[in-house]
Order: sequence, then C-alpha cells, then structure tokens
Amino acid sequence: MPVVPTILIREQPMQIDRKIGLLEGVRFVPSPNCDARPHGTEIEVLVIHAISLPPGEFGGPGIEQLFCNALDPEDHFHYRSICELKVSAHLLVRRDGEVVQFVPLHKRAWHAGESRCEGRASVNDFSIGVELEGSDEAPFTPAQYQVLTKVTRAIMQTYTAITRERIYGHNDIASERKTDPGPNFDWARYLESL
Repeated sequence: MPVVPTILIREQPMQIDRKIGLLEGVRFVPSPNCDARPHGTEIEVLVIHAISLPPGEFGGPGIEQLFCNALDPEDHFHYRSICELKVSAHLLVRRDGEVVQFVPLHKRAWHAGESRCEGRASVNDFSIGVELEGSDEAPFTPAQYQVLTKVTRAIMQTYTAITRERIYGHNDIASERKTDPGPNFDWARYLESL
C-alpha cells in the first residue's frame, strides 16, 4: 500500500472501509498479534494509549517492531524486558501526524491487557485501541491532536456505539498497571474537537 504524505491525511476527512476494517489512505503494517472478536461482539469503546520506544524517544522503528514481534533485544537495554511480549494496537498516530494501522478494526487487537471497562472485563473484545507516540513526560503535538480527531470521527461514524462518553484512556481501564496516555494528554482539547 503506498504511503500517503501526512499533510494530505490531515487535510482530508478519513474514512474506514468497513468490509476490510482499514482506514483508507494510511500505511498498513500487519501485526500477527490479533485475532477474531468473540462472535456477536459489538465494538463499543475507544481506548487511547501512549507509547515510545525506546522510552522517551520518538521517531524510531521500535513501536512497529514491537507490534510485529521483531524487536531486537540488542538494540536497547529496555527491549530485553519487552521483546517477548505479544501486543498490538489497531492504530498508531506518530508525532508528525502519520497514521500507521496494524490490525483491521473489526479484529481484536491485543492492546488493553488485563482491564475492565463499563463493568466488563476483556476490554480487547469490544474496543478499538489507538496509540499515540508519546510519554507521560512530553506534551503531544498539534498534528497528533488534529489527526486523532479525524481518526476518532471516522471511527465514531463507522461504529456508532462509540460516543464521546465511551472514549477512555488506558489508565481508566487498567489503572493499577497503566498511566497512559498520561498527564500531558489534553482530554478537554481532544473531546471538544469531536
């Protein structure tokens, strides 16, 4: 699939091909870390995450390598403790606003881990996971907010059970384990933009 320049992605509304579960015009890097959702399960919530690999560094290949089981433990000391993880997200929004898709939206990505949302466990079953390239220590970029808004609107138009009230941070659904998207994520700015 050809890479679409980020500026074009930001200027045009985003659309989802519901049949194949892909955002149109974004780079697709298939992750093996996904499977079918339980039969009859509706996609009902959106979970916002943040990740940087190596921790606190941006722009490298580490996130894609992690989600594709290709992280080399010799590339960074931190990778030794995570290279065996089998994790993914549906989408990643990089610092410059580039969107990378790893899992078709109708499939179950392995992003939430042990989690609870709206009184239910196994949040991966009924959610879409979007990673922002970031950390607890750094503010997110204007391009990320702009593109995340467009991505979220497309998701909400396609999966109508997802409303503003059904968008959560990873910290909301796994508060004992996770802090992301972190204190620098501007929830008011994001939700008001929808």
